Amino acid sequence: MPPLQAQVLQRFADLAKVSEQIPLTGHQSIHAEVKAFYVWASSALNLLQGVFGKTSPHYVRFEAEISGIQNNYVSQTRLQACCGIFLGAKSDADGGHLFNIEASIAGEVFGDIVSAAKAALSEGHHTVAAVLACAALEDALKRFATAQGLDVVGKSMDEVVNALKSQGVVSGVQKTLLSAMPKIRNLAMHADWQHISPQDAGSVVGFVEQFLLTHFP
Repeated sequence: MPPLQAQVLQRFADLAKVSEQIPLTGHQSIHAEVKAFYVWASSALNLLQGVFGKTSPHYVRFEAEISGIQNNYVSQTRLQACCGIFLGAKSDADGGHLFNIEASIAGEVFGDIVSAAKAALSEGHHTVAAVLACAALEDALKRFATAQGLDVVGKSMDEVVNALKSQGVVSGVQKTLLSAMPKIRNLAMHADWQHISPQDAGSVVGFVEQFLLTHFP
């Protein structure tokens, strides 16, 4: 499991335990201890925002419950509502329904690199474009392989490509094109630039752009 995913799941588990330990006070009107509730709720809201975003149902409903609190009086019913929403989000996380997060973050970074590579290519600097695109592709391939459960730590790009092909996670035209990428990568990263043509650079830029659109939306 990728590190970010493991950290998110652990954070959900930790906060779920904290929610169970929020003290209840009062006799006729039972309510949550205010300080303990807000310590937990602030952390929970921050996690929901970071994981699902401000427009997600989990975040919107949780924030609505908190916004409805008046005079810092957190009734037992409202506490249960907040805990229920949070546990629903935790269930989605545990079920693997959120882990486009790391891909999205990586995709934004890679997208910037590919944009720079395309700009370099359009300006006639095809070797620069090749180096940038190959660096982005190699990292993207390793992240994708890791997400597929493959151990690619310390592996070369050739080994990563072979692992992906052997597991059948790339196929068709993408598989054929991918087989040509390590050669261009090795030329680019070993400064053997005289053997890289503008067509080579264009092919790797185009491939990595399509790969990111497919696997890092």
